[in-house]
Amino acid sequence: MTAPAIERITGVGIWSRALRYSTDRAACRDAARELEQLGYRTVWLPDVGGDPLGVAGELLEVTEQLVAATGILNIWMHDPASVARQYRQSLDRFGDRFVLGLGNSHAPLVDAGSPGRYQRPVTRLLSFLDGLQSAGLDTKEETVLAALGPRMQGIVRDRAAGSHPYLVTAGYLRRSRELIGHGKLLAPALSVVLTADPVRARARARAHLAGYLTLPNYLNNFRRMGFGDEELRDGGSDRFVDELVAWGDVAKIGQRVAEFFDAGVDHVCLQVADVPGEQLPMTEWRTLAALTGLARALSHSRYLNGLGIFLPGC
Repeated sequence: MTAPAIERITGVGIWSRALRYSTDRAACRDAARELEQLGYRTVWLPDVGGDPLGVAGELLEVTEQLVAATGILNIWMHDPASVARQYRQSLDRFGDRFVLGLGNSHAPLVDAGSPGRYQRPVTRLLSFLDGLQSAGLDTKEETVLAALGPRMQGIVRDRAAGSHPYLVTAGYLRRSRELIGHGKLLAPALSVVLTADPVRARARARAHLAGYLTLPNYLNNFRRMGFGDEELRDGGSDRFVDELVAWGDVAKIGQRVAEFFDAGVDHVCLQVADVPGEQLPMTEWRTLAALTGLARALSHSRYLNGLGIFLPGC
């Protein structure tokens, strides 16, 4: 049976680098309390070093229902036995409010401190999963993986409880649902820009996407999603930008969230794009909270539809 925390990942959540790395920890704790009050279900925390499980615990301590997930824990920067030990400690303290998300990260980030280290990433991931299992975790029920390509999605199907993809389209998610199976969590991140003006919105979206267009893992997946090399140059074509980043007012972003649920996802975590430094985008989070009710209805409809109850549009 899937771990209870994973079963709680529904509706809309937040993906935030600032919650993970801001040096103003009091502001982060206050933000977590408010996000819970606003109706968000889960906060996802990235990892480029440090103690992501410790930060998750910090935010869980000051909330009551919020789920915290690593999105993702970088498997090149941690030891599986230590992660397993911290994970069990989190379960003891917070019950079904912590989810362990794992991923391979990217060669430029991993090799920055140790050139040439990033080799055979799939083998590395499988070894890490083996290490967690040796330490007593049931990875098929207790872990979520950042899976982009078909091989990684096959690992989700066989060795994990779900997938947490980043920078993907609704079309990709439909295919992913078929690849990983209908009993697995599918919880993508969606980058958003709360700006209705297309020039400003696309400029902010391109600033957000610029770094990802230098990473081979993402470039390969963009091509798999049908974007040609000419669309990936000079910050990306308008079509590329518009499909990877949802922009506009809340209603328009809500349409994209609905498209994701219609594609078969269980949860959507929103990342406010192009946020300077460690700034907490509280204004945007408050505005986007209008989508939490919509997402609850959509995720509940998908649940009922999975039981064989016909619901139009599901």
